[in-house]
Amino acid sequence: MLKRFEISPSTYARITLVALIALVLIVFTGSAVRLTASGMGCPDWPKCYGSYIAPLQINAWIEYGNRLLTGFVGLAVIAASLMAFLRRPFRWHLAVFGALLPVGVIAQAILGAFVVKHHLPPELVIGHFLLSMILLDAAFALFWCSRYEPGERRFSEDFLGVWAVRALIPFGQLTVLLGTITTGAGPHPGDHNEELVRRFDFRGEDTLEWIAQRHAAMAVIFAIATLVVLFILMRKGADSRAVKPVKVVLGLIVFQITLGVTQWLLHLPALMVWFHIVVATLLWIAILWAVATAGQLKGRDVTVSAAKA
Repeated sequence: MLKRFEISPSTYARITLVALIALVLIVFTGSAVRLTASGMGCPDWPKCYGSYIAPLQINAWIEYGNRLLTGFVGLAVIAASLMAFLRRPFRWHLAVFGALLPVGVIAQAILGAFVVKHHLPPELVIGHFLLSMILLDAAFALFWCSRYEPGERRFSEDFLGVWAVRALIPFGQLTVLLGTITTGAGPHPGDHNEELVRRFDFRGEDTLEWIAQRHAAMAVIFAIATLVVLFILMRKGADSRAVKPVKVVLGLIVFQITLGVTQWLLHLPALMVWFHIVVATLLWIAILWAVATAGQLKGRDVTVSAAKA
């Protein structure tokens, strides 16, 4: 009977791709909720104004639509989690990655309820976004690892190149964190019907400019670090597998800096801020792609992979 439900590696990889795309889309819609001032579009949870059907009001439907997409995300990640046990050949670390996804989505739903209940405090909203990034980490790892069998990809001997690419992760993390704080101090805190929602104001009226300057400086540092990594990967004798994704990372950073300066000069229109968040999410995926493409090093990593196999 079990053999009837067994799935191939290629089919499972497609399932994990759907889960990854769903988690990316929920980041897009979640940021749209905040930037269109729809955070309190449905003041109660899980219902909307006491009903399971949102009223005919744009903010209510944006907020409720995000919740409905969350339901699809839940189904996608549950499928990716359960199907890991039906994949043949079975790989236990895929099952572990898969199990993290529904747990993370449940945590997101609980945290989302607290965000609404406490009227969108910026600390909880930032936590909501950062948890989404962690979920993307797990979903990408699941998708990437499901595409290859143990030992199928060659190991890298380029110690400097591999670790240089991996070093981009903290640069990206800090840039994203400062970006979320900047949004929390900006003119789009998620208010609804003139309902005041608290912003960050730890430096008074200068808070937004102060944190925006540091976010911009970190983005420039990130771009310089990425350029250095690109030169390392292109040196003579280097393993150049990660050159393409690192170029994509660099291009997205430059685009983000340009977009950030433009939106600042235009006084932060909501649509541009949303697009900035969308590109930031894609940039994070590109960083994960670069790290995964750079591969594992020979030596201790080989032993770990052999144990997984």
